Formats: sequence, C-alpha cells, structure tokens
Amino acid sequence: MKFIFKWLFRLGLLAILLVVVLVLSLDTILRVVAQHNIRTQTGMDAEIGSFHLGLVEPVVHLENLRIHNPPDFGGTLFLNIPEIHAEYDRTALAKGKIHVTLLRFNLGEVDIVRNEQGRTNLFALGAALPAKPAANRAATAEFQHRTGLNFQQIDVLNISVGTMKFIDLKDQRNNRGQKLGIENFVVKNVTNTANLAGLATLVALRGGDFFGRPGGWQ
Repeated sequence: MKFIFKWLFRLGLLAILLVVVLVLSLDTILRVVAQHNIRTQTGMDAEIGSFHLGLVEPVVHLENLRIHNPPDFGGTLFLNIPEIHAEYDRTALAKGKIHVTLLRFNLGEVDIVRNEQGRTNLFALGAALPAKPAANRAATAEFQHRTGLNFQQIDVLNISVGTMKFIDLKDQRNNRGQKLGIENFVVKNVTNTANLAGLATLVALRGGDFFGRPGGWQ
C-alpha cells in the first residue's frame, strides 16, 4: 500500500510539473501555432517575435510579426508589424461576441509587390478590402461561419502606420517608397469599415502620388 501511495504521490508531482511547464511554454506553443495557421490560411511564411496570451488578464499581445510573400512574388516582405495589442471583454466572448475594449495596431511596413507576370500580391492574395456593402456582409457572414463568433465593436482603435513600398520584380525602375508617419491615430467605437474613412483619407493624403499605378495594379 505504501508503495502505491508513493507512486501516486510521484505521479501527482509529475502532473503538477507538466502543468507548470505547459503554462510557462503556452506563449511559445501559441506563437508556433499562429505562425502555422498564417501559413496554412494564406500560403505565406510568418515569423512572430513574441506572443503572449494573458491567463489572468484578457490580453493578447504580439510583437515583431513579419509575413513574407510566396515564391511567385520573390519571397519578399509583405507586412512588418512591430506590435498588435488587444484587450477584450471576457463576458462578451463567452456569449460568442467579440468586443475589443482596446486594439493597438502598429503597421511598420507594407510592401506591394508586382511579379514578373504583372500581378500584385494584394490582388493575388485577396488582401484588398471589399468595395461593396454586399461583399462586406458576405465577409462578415463567412467569419461568423468559420469561428462561431459575432464581431460586436472595438471601443478604442489606436493605429500607427510607418512605410509603404511598391516593388516591381520585372522593372525595378518602378520601385518606390513612401513614409506615411502616422502615429497613434485613434478611432472610437468601430463597428464596421466605414468607421475607418478618416484613417483612409489620412493615408491617401500622406501617400501623395504613391498610389499612382504604373502599368496598373492587377
């Protein structure tokens, strides 16, 4: 009997140790899973410097997220995101609703790449935002279908945007860059893309003639 209790005690200690290791490694595991999911969903390689999911506080924090284009776009950089910080409403999430109380998004660099066939990564990867309300509704319905979650609102959205680049793999004479320098642009009570019209206008103004289309951006 003592032998059995001794081994049960040892197994209990081992279980506790495994739980501690899992908790300490959770962020690393989630970081690897997130990188894999980005690759699976988009076909693009991703690197995440650090990933933190709060176990006590409702916080998700990413640093140094870099996403690279697929081989037909030269494997070049697509997005460089120094920080994504989100704080959310736990009660709403339990009810299947996404209510973000704070979202801080720092887009350090976005590279629009045109390959040798004349196609841009934005068009090929479906990264452009839907232009019509019907398309927006369809995208929302698809998100709900895939996740089972209903987006509700972002109370405070804080966006910073650094640099945009255009890279033409066929004709490097078309290459250009534009520093937007948008820091801590705050939008409150975001429920749909229409609430970001002010940000879009500022990006267009800061972009100057960057958004001119040499040969078209198909």
